[in-house]
Amino acid sequence: MSRFARFRTSTWRIPIVSGVLIAAALALPRIGAWNVPLSQPWWLDAGHHSTSGPFTITDLLMLAAALVAGGGTATKAVRALRTRIVSINLLVTLAALGAILIGNFWEAAAVTFLFAIGNALEAATLNRTRSALADLIAVAPETALVLRNGEQVEIPTAHVEIGETVLIKNGAQVPVDGEVLSGAGAVDESTITGESIPAAKSEGSPVYAGTISHGGFLEVRANAVGQSTTLARIIRRVEDAQEAKAQSQSLIERFSRWYTPGVIALAVIAGLLSGDVVLALTLLVIGCPGALVISIPVAIVAGIGNAARRGILIKGGEYLETAAKISAVAIDKTGTLTEGRPALTDVVGLDPTHSRAEILRWAAAAELGSEHPLARPIIDAARTEGIELTARPDGVVPVPGKGVLAEVAGRAVLVGNAALLAEHADGSHPLALDRAAELAAAGVTPVIVALDSHPIGILGVADQVRPRANEIVPMLHDAGVRRVVMLTGDAPEVAAAIARTAGIEHVRAGLLPEDKRAAVQELQAEGFTVAMVGDGVNDAPALATADSGVAMGAAGSAVAIETADIALMSDDLRKLPEAIRIARRTRSVMRQNMAIALATVVILLTGVFGGSVTMSIGMLVHEASVLIVILNAMRLLRSDRPRLGAGVHLPVEPLRHGEPEGHEDEDEDREDPHSEPRAEHTEQRRHEGATRVGGGHLNAHDRL
Repeated sequence: MSRFARFRTSTWRIPIVSGVLIAAALALPRIGAWNVPLSQPWWLDAGHHSTSGPFTITDLLMLAAALVAGGGTATKAVRALRTRIVSINLLVTLAALGAILIGNFWEAAAVTFLFAIGNALEAATLNRTRSALADLIAVAPETALVLRNGEQVEIPTAHVEIGETVLIKNGAQVPVDGEVLSGAGAVDESTITGESIPAAKSEGSPVYAGTISHGGFLEVRANAVGQSTTLARIIRRVEDAQEAKAQSQSLIERFSRWYTPGVIALAVIAGLLSGDVVLALTLLVIGCPGALVISIPVAIVAGIGNAARRGILIKGGEYLETAAKISAVAIDKTGTLTEGRPALTDVVGLDPTHSRAEILRWAAAAELGSEHPLARPIIDAARTEGIELTARPDGVVPVPGKGVLAEVAGRAVLVGNAALLAEHADGSHPLALDRAAELAAAGVTPVIVALDSHPIGILGVADQVRPRANEIVPMLHDAGVRRVVMLTGDAPEVAAAIARTAGIEHVRAGLLPEDKRAAVQELQAEGFTVAMVGDGVNDAPALATADSGVAMGAAGSAVAIETADIALMSDDLRKLPEAIRIARRTRSVMRQNMAIALATVVILLTGVFGGSVTMSIGMLVHEASVLIVILNAMRLLRSDRPRLGAGVHLPVEPLRHGEPEGHEDEDEDREDPHSEPRAEHTEQRRHEGATRVGGGHLNAHDRL
């Protein structure tokens, strides 16, 4: 695109042209050409407020500047009126027309010029607040290297088919969501999860579009492409969230719909009572509620954008405001405080006639017909130890909340908890109950194995507590949360052991889904604003009841991204207190912006009736207040956020084609000659993305 073409589409075109005309008008007196008459006065006489004498070249240039700067404003005002909206653009248009009608061409030009330059400055700064979304758009690669008929072919990403093999070289961006078929390396997933340290990848590992390979060579099977990728879903979610209105924003917009016509009525009444036309016009200018209208949405956009950069997706302004009020957090144990991948930890024999291998064989054979989460670690452990599972279960009967009953090789096998044993055993078996209690006290889930109603052993299955889980509670308290509660369907002894490790004082164990929902309601009845963290399946009732539903590890879950009020893209629960802090900072900025906007209006009104504020000064102060509000909101973007593409370069053996992109500073002599065009292309896409997503949705002058 040529410079002239870029200028024609630039938001700065109108204020620049208008400014040149004003500068020319002010320069004419220096060359003695300012008083060249063009016509006799044609405007209304407003006394000393009107231009005296004939219509000159200077007046013509000022009038032209007003028409250039105010033409677009007047067009927007008319469009708004057609939809029965009295907008800020109408106030400025009326003020400028009034100034022209009384021959005050300088005021008309100054007001419209300042309004136009304010528009341009707002567009530029608002694009900055949406930079998080622009960055996400920029990292989506346009091409992919695929393997077709044994040949490496570079094609547009949109043409990649599901199931195709995509090749990811060292330093390249991943173009699709998929699964590693072969190879090993490290991938920077900060664009998705917010984690700056690259994640190790090997066969079977998931990868996501928009992430960057930092060492190694990967062959990936494409599972999702284009708009179906996690990155595309995140972009859609952030776009929707930034447009969603908060309750306070809706309240201000309803107020502004009445406020703007009220300003017009006040200006008319003041003009009629005082006989001062300029007073009425000045009231129209200073009454523009631009800063007030934009005070909340600009903060929401910046807050949600900042959170997105950290791998935290917040559904919209309403949910951001709710997150700022969170005072209690209810956490499901499995998959949140723990890894969500239970493993066999113990095999306790109860009958000397049955070996460890036999206990595992009978239990695993019965669990072959079960879909329970604890079945998989038992089966996997048996196969890992080389136990052949030749016998298949017959007549498998799952007992919800207790275990499973099955017939294996003509023998009745019971695999479950003490309650199931009590129902089907041939006695009390205190030894089995004691050993089971010991395992539970150690934080291990006991699974009793009985053969023909006689217990032969106990398997211990445990879900490992996540690293640094003990940091979560202090971080939540620092973020303003007063109570943290663990909710789980596990045994009280196991729950207590996990809670001790994580530092959680309040524990509710043995809960069914409806019990978790009731626990959330009890917290709400005590006056808490409750966030519920769960997996969205058996915790669905509690998540729906909570004030904020939080999904963790949502990077690979389309449902979680679309439905959760807050989605933490990584498995790090420490991002929840981070989300609460961002929400509270955003709320604070909202309040500051509203105070700035209201104070500006009060000060200007006082100045107008005191005779010290003119139309041009009023417009200057108004535009300054709008920019102050935007710049104040932009402080939300300056927090320590992970830089896209940043991270630790893991020492993976590089391929011969060069070092990964982003590490050229380590050895300038080895810089990839193709890296510069790629960087320019990425920067261009980032700019285009910022232009697209910042296209006037938050302009203070266009909203009302």
